[in-house]
Amino acid sequence: MDAPVITVPAFGSAHDGVRHFFGTRQHAPVAYETGVPAQESHASRRAWMVSVKQVHGTDALIVDRPVTGADRFEGGWDALITDQPGVTVVVRTADCVPVLVYDRRRRAVAAIHAGWRGTLAGIVPKTIETMIARFAIQPTDLRVSIGPSAGPCCYEVDHAVLEPLRGSRKDWPSLLRDDRGTKARLDLKALVRRQTAEAGIPLEQITVVNVCTICHPALFYSYRREGRVNGTMLNGITLVSRR
Repeated sequence: MDAPVITVPAFGSAHDGVRHFFGTRQHAPVAYETGVPAQESHASRRAWMVSVKQVHGTDALIVDRPVTGADRFEGGWDALITDQPGVTVVVRTADCVPVLVYDRRRRAVAAIHAGWRGTLAGIVPKTIETMIARFAIQPTDLRVSIGPSAGPCCYEVDHAVLEPLRGSRKDWPSLLRDDRGTKARLDLKALVRRQTAEAGIPLEQITVVNVCTICHPALFYSYRREGRVNGTMLNGITLVSRR
């Protein structure tokens, strides 16, 4: 793949009123500081990019007013929701699952950072519930795209993940490969997809980019593969202004 970002036409395009991207290590976005809006300038549009400190929790930041360069978002969140055109909400990943959500009818979008902690704690369904409550959204109107992340081919987990997974889901055996009791390989993307469907999103409205970040060193940063944070991918979504 030569493109610096991955997009999913079945999920959404500018024609649908939204732009989105799953970044790769070749993606060179505007310089940014977490919690400080950065202005993106393009020939056809202007947009503010908002990225915040991620803490592996389940809280979502709602951006429901215009963003300015004076704004500061100094807390910790792992999901960002907005109904503001021209605001790109962004999450950073390096093996965790990036999830993008949009509702074309009510004009709202979300970007979610779903690591194993956040996923087991229900960050994706909780963010969807927040969107539904805040913007009077119908779950069946939502579209979701699940981006590149560590895959079940490589993503080995231990008891810290396996015990809560086995205790919370009856379908846990189908989410694991090479289960040795105390260690196994987890299909984190499949778990996120199931949680999304359980939140009321029709399966045909959930797209998945089935690419493993650990397997593809030329494309993606990977905390698991590299043993440290050498870089992260940016993943974002923007409502297109209608003028």
